Amino acid sequence: MAYSASGRTGLFKDNPYREDNAMPQAIPFPQLTPQEVVDFIPHGATVAFSGFSPAGSAKAVPLALADHAKSEHAVGRPYQIRVLTGASSGRCIDEELASALAIAWRAPYQGGKTLRRQINAQQVEYVDMHLSHVPQMAAWGFFGKIDLAVVEATEITADGRVYLTSSIGASPTYLQLADKVIIELNRHHSPRLRELADITVLPPPPHRNPIPIHDPMTRIGVPYAVVDPRKVIGVVATDAGDDVEDFSVAGEDVARIGAHVAQFLLQEWTMGRIPKTFLPLQAGVGNIANALMAALGQCADLPAFMMYSEVFQDALVPLMEQGRLLGASATSLTVTTPMLKRIIDHFDFYASRIVLRPQEISNHPGIIRRLGVISMNTAIEADLYGNVNSSHVYGMDIMNGIGGSGEFTRNGYLSIFMTPSTAKAGKVSAIVPMCPHIDNNEHSVQVVVTEQGLADLRGLGPLQRARVIIENCAHPAYRDYLHGYLAGARTGHIRHDLRRCFELHRNLLETGQMLPV
Repeated sequence: MAYSASGRTGLFKDNPYREDNAMPQAIPFPQLTPQEVVDFIPHGATVAFSGFSPAGSAKAVPLALADHAKSEHAVGRPYQIRVLTGASSGRCIDEELASALAIAWRAPYQGGKTLRRQINAQQVEYVDMHLSHVPQMAAWGFFGKIDLAVVEATEITADGRVYLTSSIGASPTYLQLADKVIIELNRHHSPRLRELADITVLPPPPHRNPIPIHDPMTRIGVPYAVVDPRKVIGVVATDAGDDVEDFSVAGEDVARIGAHVAQFLLQEWTMGRIPKTFLPLQAGVGNIANALMAALGQCADLPAFMMYSEVFQDALVPLMEQGRLLGASATSLTVTTPMLKRIIDHFDFYASRIVLRPQEISNHPGIIRRLGVISMNTAIEADLYGNVNSSHVYGMDIMNGIGGSGEFTRNGYLSIFMTPSTAKAGKVSAIVPMCPHIDNNEHSVQVVVTEQGLADLRGLGPLQRARVIIENCAHPAYRDYLHGYLAGARTGHIRHDLRRCFELHRNLLETGQMLPV
């Protein structure tokens, strides 16, 4: 029996959930310093760290590894490791380890400026992939042997129950697969965070039963991950927050994007194309998604809604308190320190309204399709036919990665992509003839939105899609160029001029702006 959505009734009878939430006085594993842990991590090792965004990421051990790498390099010895996480990670991994030249290989997503430069210079091998695929890929050995997992928790019991902190991510899988395990026991996080966790690990195919999640708040698992105690070589005490960066104040363009999306969803709901009870929402990570959710919450004509998403961000806290957001399923609490404190201080309110799951479940295509999730993600650029690039500049230089956008876009009831129409003071257009890199193609993308307007692409052929995107989404400064490109392109089911399709990108590389000088 799983948790009920309304509270903590219906627990497994043998569930060892600690009602007092107290940290045990005696820890049944050796207590190590971060520097002592380094001895277990040789050059070339594959290390899986906890964390999905900075939330719940390992902190002390990565910093010690960065110092060790610097020391080894100073005396001419090589030292680099292969790094796995749930998604992007905190400063200690994606910035400090990268700055120490300690990363040789990275998957499945990243968010560090230094690491980004190294990846684009081919100094770090980077595997960018759908996030729900990570646990299965790891389990079947496609990443090779995982030598060590370093996982943040508030408690580990003698029989191997691990109570995670502010994210679940891929940590349950890494705990099972790694040869050795280190637990970072973080005193900064409240032990009550375990009340949000709903952890289950899928068996390998072909012996998988249907996943019985029929509502965003359905619980099917237990509040802890499991590890073989014999693999735990020690625990490291920490007392550090998640270091989630503050979100910037939404500018006028972002506010307009939010208004366009809110008006579109209201129209769809009023016309009966969205059920009266509404549908769960998913929003990507970052400032635009955070501002979008705030805008949707302020649209009083929209009904209160649920979320089935990857991350729980700052904007969702006031929406939940106001009753606009009824409940949220995610895999991480990617909130700033003040917002996390606000959640903890009012935990009796939030405990029944937030569920944190492994990313294999939070991003599972079958559940997304079953629930009818409305996906809303951010693009770098979109082309005339609705193909979206969300990961690479010029089609060559990685920004962060595809993350979970592909899983939600391909399987969502509605698939929406948002971006300001221009960047770099108008020198760059987000609407281009052809994207030089495509993460989500025209068969999956249904709606494109900029501050200029919204293009509903459903039911339109390629030429009609192109015209709607130019008129509704392109900045006025680029519309004549795009219309001219379309008129001069070779006629086919999809019209393109292969001599000019990347002209804007070539101009940008050569002159610093897309339009001819």
